[in-house]
Amino acid sequence: MPLEHALQALRSDPELRRSADGRSGFVEWRELPAVDARYGDFPAGADQRLIAALARRGIDRLYTHQADALAAVLRRENVVVVTPTASGKTMCYNLPVVQTILDDPDARALYLFPTKALAQDQMQELHALVSDLGVNIGTFTYDGDTPGDARRKVREAGHVVVTNPDMLHTGILPHHTKWVKLFENLRYVVIDELHQYRGVFGSHVANVIRRLHRVCRFYGSDPIFICCSATIANPAELAQNIVRKPVTLVDNNGAPRGRKVVAIYNPPIVNRQLGIRESSVSAARAIGSRLLQAGVQTIVFAPSRVRVELLLRYLREALKSPPGHATGPDAGAATVEGYRSGYLPNERRAVERGLREGRIRGVVATNALELGVDIGGLDAAVLTGYPGTLASAWQQMGRAGRRHDLAFSVIIASSSPLNQYVAANPDYVFDTTPEAGLVDPDNLLVRVSHMKCAAFELPFDEKDITAGIAGVAGDFGDRSAELLDLLSDEGVLVKAGGRYHWMAEVFPAEGVSLRSAAIDNFVIIEQGPKPRVIGQIDRPAAPLLIHDEAIYMHGGQQYHVDRLDWAEKKAYVHKVDVDYYTDANLAVDLEVLESFERAPSRGCEVDHGEVAVRDVATIFKKIKLDTNENVGWGRISIPEESRHTTGYWFSLGKDAVDCLGRAELQDGLWGIAHLLRHLAPIFLMCDPRDLQAVAQMRSPFTERPTLFLYENQPGGVGMSRRLFEIHTKLIEAAVDVVRRCDCPSGCPGCVGPSIGDHGTNKRAAALLLDRLYEPVAELAAV
Repeated sequence: MPLEHALQALRSDPELRRSADGRSGFVEWRELPAVDARYGDFPAGADQRLIAALARRGIDRLYTHQADALAAVLRRENVVVVTPTASGKTMCYNLPVVQTILDDPDARALYLFPTKALAQDQMQELHALVSDLGVNIGTFTYDGDTPGDARRKVREAGHVVVTNPDMLHTGILPHHTKWVKLFENLRYVVIDELHQYRGVFGSHVANVIRRLHRVCRFYGSDPIFICCSATIANPAELAQNIVRKPVTLVDNNGAPRGRKVVAIYNPPIVNRQLGIRESSVSAARAIGSRLLQAGVQTIVFAPSRVRVELLLRYLREALKSPPGHATGPDAGAATVEGYRSGYLPNERRAVERGLREGRIRGVVATNALELGVDIGGLDAAVLTGYPGTLASAWQQMGRAGRRHDLAFSVIIASSSPLNQYVAANPDYVFDTTPEAGLVDPDNLLVRVSHMKCAAFELPFDEKDITAGIAGVAGDFGDRSAELLDLLSDEGVLVKAGGRYHWMAEVFPAEGVSLRSAAIDNFVIIEQGPKPRVIGQIDRPAAPLLIHDEAIYMHGGQQYHVDRLDWAEKKAYVHKVDVDYYTDANLAVDLEVLESFERAPSRGCEVDHGEVAVRDVATIFKKIKLDTNENVGWGRISIPEESRHTTGYWFSLGKDAVDCLGRAELQDGLWGIAHLLRHLAPIFLMCDPRDLQAVAQMRSPFTERPTLFLYENQPGGVGMSRRLFEIHTKLIEAAVDVVRRCDCPSGCPGCVGPSIGDHGTNKRAAALLLDRLYEPVAELAAV
């Protein structure tokens, strides 16, 4: 088997194997045994036509979780199914939906998937089951790509409407009068990939579901919700926060699993004095190219769009000139493609088909391929950096081994404290319960936005609000009456006859993005005799990636940005082939607006509250490919962006900063900021980029040295409050990381590299942490 041989070669490779001190190379190599399938019986009420159709597809029994889910739904219980990747969760909702439509041809179902690609993919699965049944069950996708002439047919003949939350938000709920047949007969709402609905996206979707409940009540329907999720700590709680109803948890997984090898690779230290390790991108290139050259179909996950393009370029170059010690039946002949947001839909569909058919042997992707889009049975998954959460890590690793044969996954640690924590504590990956998914449906900005949308759809009735229907599905929470009065005072609503009616001329849903604060994307246009759009990018990323003179990479090809038209949201580019890429710097200013809560802690006072953040891209560096040398720089002229969000901060008391000079205190504060920002995702189910850190030597608000962690999304989604609650645990984890790291004066894996000649990062940070938590002899001795 190519994979067996490839793994033997990897483990024995002198460039990759574990170092003598056990701190670099393959620091963990663990084999997870195969797991046999466990089965359950079809419920007594299961339709015989459905059982026969499944038998024709080779399915004569259900896995235990499928049988449990079907039985619970037929008892009219809302359910959340929590099992690993490729465990057959699709059957948990397709079976009850199809059975109900067989019994009642007027019944309808609404399927929600987080992306259009996943919706299209799962629709094909349902269509295949319906075809085997030989009955007329209309299954249609409804999204932005659905032609206008087909939309009427979907509304009238669609037994199952497959869509995404964005389309429900802007295209269905505001036009519910065109969907009378759907809403009068809506029996099921399916929400797949529930773990994706966290943070700001989940908070928005929870409010879209509130609006859905209002419309359903208006038409006299009360649908059952069927949710599916990857393994997280609080699936039932998250489901209830999203669907606003009690749910039954189904987690008795019966799906089989093939033998799997899971490794953690820590790149070697290349500068011991500074504690700097080899780049995780370089390590991913080395491991990924060896797997591909051995004929192993491989997915390489990268943490950003830029790294996807860098790795795609590096892997293609490596496969043209394979290293001499790597051999295999397809050596040097592997086809590698990229996959990320910003690629056009037809490009992504072509990559998916190529992977399923085996024509494409390797793909470099962001977490866009973490979801359950069918890309066939890959053999290996290479994670360039720990993705920030255990749920995402296991989802990405689960992309390998879908054929139940041997599979291989490896996490390549970067130099960040979070990654070094995982490398030093591999049991954290295997033995720790995954993180909880956090949402805040009552976030004021989010809730008011959706109350406007809800009022456009149906008037709010004053009697319902004053009667106290809090807790009823569709209710918009405490103080709804005050918010409606506020909107009325602003002229957005008008109160008449005990009801609040929409009166503004604008269409509110179009002004509310479910996924970010910005609703507008920038398009990237290749100039030439026939200009063409080659991609798009969201507004927050535009100042960093497509500023004037940036090198933008797409599909492994480099483009020079000739001009960014900020007002028109267009970037004009042309193809180039240069030996560098660009990296932009973001300057941030933070101001505290209000403290929601304050608590004393050892050596400091801890707060969480509302902050105003202003940021602007200032300069960019030109970074040489392969060597990462800085070969030039330039200024960026783009307007400043500002937003209000929530933050957690602690201000240091006199005892904590005693005997520290200004330069040393500044080094220590920034060192702790670097460390805590990267450690916080261990306690929150968030991407490390969802949080930012700022240290102020004398905060205008606290008048003390203060460290802030703030949420990137406007309004916040509850992470700051959670950090406030676990302040002591966060400090304890920081102490543990500093104590374990053996660098002399600071490195990327703990408090960051030393700055300047004084090199006091680690000593000052260690001393401050000691005073904030508890005396630790090892720290005081650093």
